Amino acid sequence: VAVLEGVADSTNVGALFRSAAALGVDAILATPTCCDPFCRRAVRVSMGTVFQVPWTYIGDAPGDWPERGIARLRALGFRTAAMALTDDSVSIALRPDTRRLDDPELNAALRLAIVLGTEGDGLAQTTIAACDYTVKIPMSHKVDSLNVAAAGALAFWQLRAR
Repeated sequence: VAVLEGVADSTNVGALFRSAAALGVDAILATPTCCDPFCRRAVRVSMGTVFQVPWTYIGDAPGDWPERGIARLRALGFRTAAMALTDDSVSIALRPDTRRLDDPELNAALRLAIVLGTEGDGLAQTTIAACDYTVKIPMSHKVDSLNVAAAGALAFWQLRAR
């Protein structure tokens, strides 16, 4: 599943739904501070996939995330992977020799929740600290990050069940 923490731009929400549908994400969970996936622009950008990918809000109020939301995911058997650029982030690039990720536990995770943060600020530090893994997309040419929709598409592909 994908968790959208405070993703505010309806274009990004729509693009994340479209990528989720195309790349086999089973469901999307939106935090209470996330843009409404049924707003007109999100529906349009998603090419209607907001009506195909199961989704719900994870919590009723902003205070329900991250502590209670992540606890609920764990109770349901999910491991959580925060997409964040930190010094201890694990790369999600596949090793060419094995076609596997560097982290054996991450490779073995059967139920994974990929947690993506809001535009600009990314994930809250409390969310990163609460997640089981912190993962990143390796960058070239001194580019520090990608748009959340582009990062989501890459993460959905690289972290899919194999």
